[in-house]
Formats: sequence, structure tokens, C-alpha cells
Amino acid sequence: MNAPKPERGIVLLVDDAPDNLRMLHEALQSQGYMVLVATDGQSALDSVQRLPPDVIVLDARMPGMDGFETCRRLKEGLTTRDIPVIFMTGLSDTEYIIQGFQAGGVDYVTKPIVIDELLARITTHMHRARLVTHTRSAIDSAGRAILAFDPDFAITWATPLAQRLVQPLVDIPDHLPSAIRQWLKERDGESAYPLWHNGERLLFTLLEPQLLCIQRHAAQAEPDMLARMFQLTAREAEALYWVTLGKTNREIGEIMQISPRTVNKHLEHVFEKLGVETRTAAAALVLSRTSA
Repeated sequence: MNAPKPERGIVLLVDDAPDNLRMLHEALQSQGYMVLVATDGQSALDSVQRLPPDVIVLDARMPGMDGFETCRRLKEGLTTRDIPVIFMTGLSDTEYIIQGFQAGGVDYVTKPIVIDELLARITTHMHRARLVTHTRSAIDSAGRAILAFDPDFAITWATPLAQRLVQPLVDIPDHLPSAIRQWLKERDGESAYPLWHNGERLLFTLLEPQLLCIQRHAAQAEPDMLARMFQLTAREAEALYWVTLGKTNREIGEIMQISPRTVNKHLEHVFEKLGVETRTAAAALVLSRTSA
């Protein structure tokens, strides 16, 4: 008698066709996978919350919430967005294949399902997902503050330390702080941007087009320190202080109870005295001069 095969991972099957579910369940279970099943999109979402699978095999067309909407909802959650989704479809039209990828799927198979093909795709995507997980775990254990974001500046992944540092600064849930969003939109070659929060300097460094590293530095550059260091007037130093905190001219004007135009005049004098041309360059110079 053959010994049972070791469990290879968890696969969630989502299909409203009982016969198809039964056939796939038996095939995957015989290969050593732990198999979960769901017959509709909402049940799939509930199942993932109870026990996250390694891979989801998802029927594209189901009554109610179809596979495309189910996948989109999975990709919206920080804890579920990285689970690879393989679509099953009986539709050969390119339009539906593209729709599956746009919803966040990583692959697709067409019905009737060829088991060997499905098994190969599950193995490939499970292996890739585990490599990503192991890499992130290594970064987490090293205590580094690193986060990734999408083109809309939504945070797609962050190490625990990065989450703790960024959370008090965010104005839109699960998005980069407004100052960092503005810097990324307007930056002129600068790869780093400093912010001050609760007595710490946080230096945001762009490692890749959508990957940031955050470094902490003790101490905070108060306005009186800036005035002495750069020979600024009290109002110029205060304006510069708020620039380093990522405030806009309008916000600085409200804080200092002056017009944005007057703020701009103060900053023109500040930039001239510092020998810089942009807000980012001014903030970076302050960071470099006040580092311990």
C-alpha cells in the first residue's frame, strides 16, 4: 500500500458547478493539497478570511458576484492581495482573458480543465508566492522600514516597522502621507525626502520607482535652531520649519496666519540664503546639516 502524499499547500476552489468542484477537489487532494471549496464569490471571500490559501482557482463566470469582482475585492485587502488567483473560464474570447488579468489574476485555464496543466500552474504560482513571502519575512526580521506603493500612492505592502512609522502620518487610509505624495509627483531628481514627527526625522528614500525605505534620526530641527544655523529671520525660520514637515504654502499660511503669497516671499528669501531652488532641496539640506 502506497504511503499518503505529504500536504503540499492549500488551494481554494471557487465554482458554482458541483460536478466541476468534485472533479477538481479529488484531483488536487490526490496530489497532496489541502483543498477548500466555495460555490460563490462571497463564500470565497469569507473562506479566505478564515483560512488564507496559498492559491485560489476561481471560476470567472458565476451568478451574483462573478469571479472578476471577487478577485478585485481580494486585491483590495492588504492581507489577501498577494494570494495568486488562477481563473477558470469556458470563454475563449480575448476580452475575458484580459478582464481576468485586469482584475488581478496571475494566470488562467480554460474549461474543460486539463488537470496536469492546472497542477503545473498551481505549482509555479505557489512557488513564486512563497519566494515573495520568504523575502518579505527576511526583511521584516531585519527590522527595516520598507514599503511598496502603486501608481495611485496606495500602500500595497509594508514591513511592520514601516507601518508603525507611516500610520501616524497618513491622511488617507492605506495611502502614503500627503507630503510624500506631493514630493513624488513633483520631485526633480531628488531621491530622498525628510519629514519630522514626534521628535524624529524620517528620511524617505526612493529605492525603486514604487519602493520606499524609511530611516529614523533622533532630534528635531526647531525654528530657533534653523534661524541660528542659516541666519534666517524668525518668520523665515518658521516657514522653513513647516516646509520640512511637508506643509503646503496654504497650510503654512493658515498656521502662521499670513497669506500664501507672503509665505512664498519668505521662502524665496530662505531659498536664496540656503543656496537652493526647491522645497525638497531645502528640506534635504536641513536634514543633512542637523543630522547627529
